[in-house]
This record gives sequence, structure tokens and C-alpha cells, in this order.
Amino acid sequence: MATIFIDNIPYTVKDGRNLLHACLSLGFDIPYFCWHPALHSVGACRQCAVKQFRDEKDTRGKIVMSCMTPAAEGTRISINDPDVKRFRRSVIEWLMTNHPHDCPVCDEGGECHLQDMTVMTGHDYRRFRFRKRTHRNQYLGPLVNHEMNRCIQCYRCVRFYRDYAGGRDLDVFASHNRVYFGRHADGLLQSEFSGNLVEVCPTGVFTDKTLKEHYTRKWDLQTAPTVCVHCGLGCNTISGERYGSVRRIINRYNRDVNGYFICDRGRFGYGFVNSGERIRTPLIRRSKSGEMGPVSREDALKHLEGILYFGARVIGIGSPRASLESNFSLMTLVGQEHFYAGISEQEQSLIDRIVDILSRGPAPAASLKDAEEADAVLVLGEDITNSAPRLSLSLRQAALNKPMETARKMRIPEWNDTAVRTALQGRRGPFFVAATAATKLDEIASGVLHAAPDDIARFGFSVAREVDGNAPDVLLSAEMTALAGAAADALKNAERPLVVAGMGCGSEAVIQAAAQAAWALCGTGKKARLLFIVPECNTLGLGLMTRRGIGAAVKAVAEGGGDTVIVMENDLFRRADETKVKEFFRGFKQVIVIDHVRTATTGHADVLLPSCAFAESQGTYVSSEGRAQRSFKVCMPEGDMRESWRWITDMAEIAGRPEGKTWRNIDHVVKALAGLMPVFAGIEHAAPQAGFRMTGLRIPRQPHRASGRAAISANVNVHEPKPPVDSDSAFSFSMEGYEGMPPPELIQRYWSPGWNSVQALNKFQEEVAGPLRGGDPGVRLLQPGPLEVPAYFREIPPSFRQREDSWLLVPLYHIFGSEELSVFSPVIAGISPEPYIGIGDQDMKRLGVNEGDAVAVTLPGYSRVFPVKKTAGLPEGIAGMPAGLPSAGWTGLPAWAGIVKKVLHKEEDRHA
Repeated sequence: MATIFIDNIPYTVKDGRNLLHACLSLGFDIPYFCWHPALHSVGACRQCAVKQFRDEKDTRGKIVMSCMTPAAEGTRISINDPDVKRFRRSVIEWLMTNHPHDCPVCDEGGECHLQDMTVMTGHDYRRFRFRKRTHRNQYLGPLVNHEMNRCIQCYRCVRFYRDYAGGRDLDVFASHNRVYFGRHADGLLQSEFSGNLVEVCPTGVFTDKTLKEHYTRKWDLQTAPTVCVHCGLGCNTISGERYGSVRRIINRYNRDVNGYFICDRGRFGYGFVNSGERIRTPLIRRSKSGEMGPVSREDALKHLEGILYFGARVIGIGSPRASLESNFSLMTLVGQEHFYAGISEQEQSLIDRIVDILSRGPAPAASLKDAEEADAVLVLGEDITNSAPRLSLSLRQAALNKPMETARKMRIPEWNDTAVRTALQGRRGPFFVAATAATKLDEIASGVLHAAPDDIARFGFSVAREVDGNAPDVLLSAEMTALAGAAADALKNAERPLVVAGMGCGSEAVIQAAAQAAWALCGTGKKARLLFIVPECNTLGLGLMTRRGIGAAVKAVAEGGGDTVIVMENDLFRRADETKVKEFFRGFKQVIVIDHVRTATTGHADVLLPSCAFAESQGTYVSSEGRAQRSFKVCMPEGDMRESWRWITDMAEIAGRPEGKTWRNIDHVVKALAGLMPVFAGIEHAAPQAGFRMTGLRIPRQPHRASGRAAISANVNVHEPKPPVDSDSAFSFSMEGYEGMPPPELIQRYWSPGWNSVQALNKFQEEVAGPLRGGDPGVRLLQPGPLEVPAYFREIPPSFRQREDSWLLVPLYHIFGSEELSVFSPVIAGISPEPYIGIGDQDMKRLGVNEGDAVAVTLPGYSRVFPVKKTAGLPEGIAGMPAGLPSAGWTGLPAWAGIVKKVLHKEEDRHA
């Protein structure tokens, strides 16, 4: 700790901080532009000036940049000295010489950091009367809008995009006062994190183009804290709504999870909530061959009375994209013995293994923050950039941790970004990737292996053997043995080694190999951590609730039959073979489906009930880390749409179960779940209960500047309607309520006097870039087992052998297209790939095909024609198919497939 003096008053600050960081953490207001808590200092904008004095006798002092000056013991500064205030005001003035006077029409207006800093410095009059410099804007794709004339040359955009996120297609061009930030030519930004430019940019250069389609000012957005539903990482978000539609998603800070950034799928994939494919009213099929017809909620429930009669054999199919509360409600309705997870047998075996490993092994599950702090990384079987994008951003920072020792030896503070990068000279730390094809993280890796899933597992087992000679031996090629030895040496020499694997390549052996490597490291005394990637927002939560998937449900129905099946928020055609799913449905008299979007499964429903999407419902989700987090509704559902657990509670009342009368809000469901299943005991503490109040008031979803509430419904009634009452949370659907700082789980927007942009986050943290005041949201449900290393896995798969007449077809993941919900967003659907077959160089020669040629792919009961796409890194004998694309029509990869060149005639080409 160090003592510094600010305007002659002593303050204690942490060592290793610069003055700007220290002063902001203490609550002082110092204007800045180029500095960012995650990007650190470069001293480019000259806006954060303070006056520094040698000692208490020095009355003259000198102006220094606070972001570039250490907060050392005894440092004396003044923030309010007249000279430095005049200097800061002049900096704003020269930055504004070319800035357009277009705040009223700028998308950033009202939440603009430049506006805030201009007011803070006192600059209120323009003296510049000459021609402004102008630029041509670029088309950067359908996600991010570009308005270069608003730029103040802070360099934040390229520092984030290139230095932090590893992008290469956005750069800085020209010089002096004609500096230009953009691409070499118009085109879609290639980074999976381009949307963060919207929040990183302190002006309106980069703005959310999806918001522009239905623009709403910040003060008119109704907002609530939500959890991203597009992968299993559990990133925290803030959803904004207006007129009943979701308008945008922005990052919600959680130091242990996503920090300051989210991926583009999480930011722009919200369009499915507003989709025309939404189910908005109950539908009933009057006969097996008849059309579905709309009915009211009351009529739908009356119809269900004839289905859910006493003694009816009813089974429930849960969902990894539904909340814990909804899954538990369904399990309670049908009984534990008749509840199934709704995931494939393969997925079920993988998640069962992950739960076992995280529960009994000594290696704890890693958070994204843990991943970012790792100093040696081993990735097995995952294309992380596409399957869990936000994790790849953390791992890019982890690759710098070992080289940072060079900067420390040179006594360069970590916050001095330019000096650190000069000292590092592009060096990366130990980072090893083993995947079935090339990945974007290969470019930062010190060792790369492209192999079949079984060979990746063998490589992982070999790393464990190199760490601990008691682990089973594996015979590998000389090249793979050398790579395994290098990875083992790096992990053994690290202080915080991390092993990453997951369900991506569909191999249980890969998951076991990852655990083996981490356990071996724990046995040597290392604080090794494991990070398993799961595909959906509640995959792990569902895995903790039940161990029976679709295969068990099919078997149970085949053996005992059933009257009714209830499928909740799940498209079973994504989980199992189409023929098997259709046969499964034919085994029931009635198929009840509860969902919010139309899928292949909803097409087989006899009763279709409209559920709520994440923006209209409240629920708890368990991330891949085992962190339970609560997501809150941002708007009330329309018409007869209801949360899935509420539909099920209605059914429970019809069936005469007590839950139908006692579960009146979500807290009742949470309490019942926590009481029945000990593993979920902590979820009661994931967020304050519905009865929580601050000084007797609810937390308002609308900001205190909200306008036009009467006008919103003026076409119906000129009188302002009474706001709806939220019985499930402490939030109100109005601007009235507690205006102070809410608990961290209930932060619905970032605002503080003088800080209207997202930079107001500084005021919500215990320290800048530190935990939120009151702690970061979420409760860890899984704790590691005893320190003793469990018995090693002894069953090692044989090495991959390619076949003469067939290829091992493996899944290839895409950030846009592989995830189910985001593709219902038109903007995401437009940049998702079409189905293809990925083939490597050697196999393209073997098949005699070029890129774009057609090939016929044959699997058991399946034959389709696809175009060929040259895919880097695919080994011989292995081909790839995009995972999750509905039009691909096959599940259960990896699998052996026949592939032959197909010569299409014009008519065939038209139908292919």
C-alpha cells in the first residue's frame, strides 16, 4: 500500500497503480479518453492531466498525465489546480475542432463519454471557425455502424481490436490530424468481438447497427440484468427494451466471468426474441391430421384437463436452454422417474462425466477470470473461438502472462501498455492447442496438433504421463511425444496451469484426458484448474438435475408406453435422428410442447403453449464453471405467453398437485428445488428475493429520465396505464423506485451524476477493474473433491486409423450458425454459413475435388449432397460438417461417412 496526497489530503492506495486508476478508484472525477481499465495506459489523449508537486513546499508543480504516472509513496498531486483545469479544458477544445456538432442525431447521444468529459472539463463554447476535416465512412457489415467524422483519435478501437482481441482487419491509417480508423476496404469486420467497439469507443464512431434499426435513446430504454443464453459460459448482460421489443444487449460487468467484454453472438443474437417465428398464442390440434388452431389460455387449460387426468402416464423432456426453475417444475409435475434431460445419449454421457470429474477431482472448475490469469494453457479438442467465444478472449490475455515476467524484471509497470508490448516484442507464453482442425487460437500457440478425437485424447493422456510417471503410458509418434513433453514441461513450470476441454468433439476420452492431465499436475502440488466447455446456457445445471437423456426416454416408452409427453423449450430433432424422434412421438396419444420459437418439434405438437424468452422471464442458469446466476425479465410477456414453469404450475393444479396452489412466484420454486436437491442449495443466494426492498422501494427498470410513458399507449388510451406488477423480483416496471446503487445482482444500468456512458461502471466497483461493490453476482455450486488424486483413467482409446472408403466426419463450429437461438435473428442468419463439407488438402486430391464441387455424403439412413469447402488443418481421413445448422440434418457426430464426388446436372444442382 502507498500513501498519496490529493489536494493536500492523504489517501491510501494499492501498490502498482497509476494515478488515474488510483484516483478513479477513490471516487474522484478525472476526465480521460485513451485509458481503459482492460487496455491500460498509452498517454495518447492528454486529457487526464493533473499537477504533480515535489513535496509540500513546492507551490509551482508540473503538469503530468495521471494515466502515465505511478501512484508511488508520497506522491503529491492536485486535481483542481487552476492551471491543470485550464489545460484539460484546452485539450477538449482541440479534440473538438473537427468533431461534428451532431449530438441530437448521434446514436451515442445521452450516453456519450465525450459529452460527459466535455461537461466535466467546463468546455462550453467553440472558438474554431474553420473548415472541418471530413472522412468517408465505411460499410463494416450488418453489426457495427461507422461514422468516422466523430473520431477524436484516442486509439482505443485499434488497441482493443488488434492488441487485445487479436483482430487484423481493423487498423489505423494516415497521420497527423487525418488519422483514419477502419478497414483497408469496406467489408464485414472479421473479429468475433467487433461489437465491443460500440462500448470501447468514447464517441459515436462505432455504434450498434442492430439498435439503429429500431433506435431508442438510453433514457427511454427499460433495462434489466440478464444472463446470455447463447453458450454455457454465463456471461452477464444488460437487456434494453422499448415498446415490447428488445432493442439491444450490452455488457454487464462481472469480474469473475466476462469482465468488460462479450462476444458478438451474445451482443447481437437477441433478434430471436422479436422474431416472427415467435409463438404468441396457445395452439391446439383438434385431430391428428388437422391444422393447429389458436385458443385462449383458459381454453388451452380446459383442454389439458382431458389429457392430464389422474393415472395418465406422462413423461417430461427438459431442456439445457431452459432455467433450473422450469426444468425442476416439469420434473416435479411428472415425477423424478419420468423426467428426462432432453439431450442426446452422447451429450448425456459427456455431461455426466464432466459433473463426476468436477465433483470428485482435486482440480477446481476455472472461471473466465481464472483462465485469464493462467500462465500455461493446454486446450484439448475444442475450437474455442467458435464454441465458447468469450473464453478465447480470456485465453489471449493468458498467453501474455508468462512473458510479463520480462517486463517485471525491467521494472515496467503492467499498466504502461506501450512499454510492456515493446519489452515483450510479440512473445507469447506456453499455449498448446490440440483440435480436429485449425482454430484461430493456433496463431498464439507455442504448439499445435491437428488430429482425430481419439488421437487428441491419447495426446492428453501422454501429457499426464509426462507430468506423473504413475499415469498410464501411451505410445505416440515421435512428433506427438515431443509435443506432449513440451506441453508437460510448460505446465509443470507454471504457477497457474489451466487445462481446457469440452463436449465439442463428442469424445468422452478427451474429457477424461483433460482431467488426467489436471489431476497429474495437482499431484505435483500445482494449482491446476479445469475448464470444461458445455454447449448451452444451462447444460451443466440440467446435468446436475438428472442423468437420463433422450435415449433413456425412448427406451422407457418402448418398454412401457405413455399417454402424454411434455417437451419443454427443446427441439428434439437437434438431439437425435429424425426417424427416431418421429417414432418416439408416435408412441404417445398427446404431444404437449412448450416453447417460444417454432422448431421441427413444435410442428409435431398436439398442444402448443407459448413460453417466454429470456427477456420476458426470470430464471437461474448454471454456467460451465458451476456458477448459478439469476436472469431477470426486462419486459412483461405479451398476451398468453407465460414462463414455462408457470404453464407447468397450471398443469400441476389441473392434475391436483399441491405445487399448483403453492408456487405463486419464482422464489417458491427456488426454495423447493434447494430443499429437495442439496447440490442446488446455494441458488437461494444467487439474487435477492422478490420481497427485497431498498428503503422500502423497488428497483426501477426505467431510468429517472424516462419519457413518453403515456404516449406509448396513447393509441389505446390517453391516460397513462398502471405499470404491471412483477411478483418474481424486486424490480418495478416504472421509473419510480430506489435511485441509489442496488445490490450487484440487480444492477440494471450504469449511471452516476456526471457519468452517463458505460464508463459510469467505475462508480460501481470496489476498485476500478476490481469486484463490484457487494461482490460479483453468482454462487458456485461445485467444489473440488479431496486433494488426493483419484485413480487415473486406464482405458485409453486406440490411435486413429483412416479407412479406404470412408471418412470420420467431425463437427465444425461457427460462432454464427451453430447455436440454436441466435439464428432466428435475421442479422445473424444473414452471416451464418450454408451447409458444406470441410475437407483437407490431401483428401481433396484423393477425392479429385476442388472447392465448391459437390460431394454426396452417406451415413446410416442419411444421404445428402453438399459443396466442398477447403478446411485448414483437417488430417487425412477426416472431414468436417458444420455443427448445429438446421439444414444439415444430421446429429451425433463424430461418425464414419461415405463421401464421393457428385457430378450435378443443372436440375440436380438447382435442388441440391
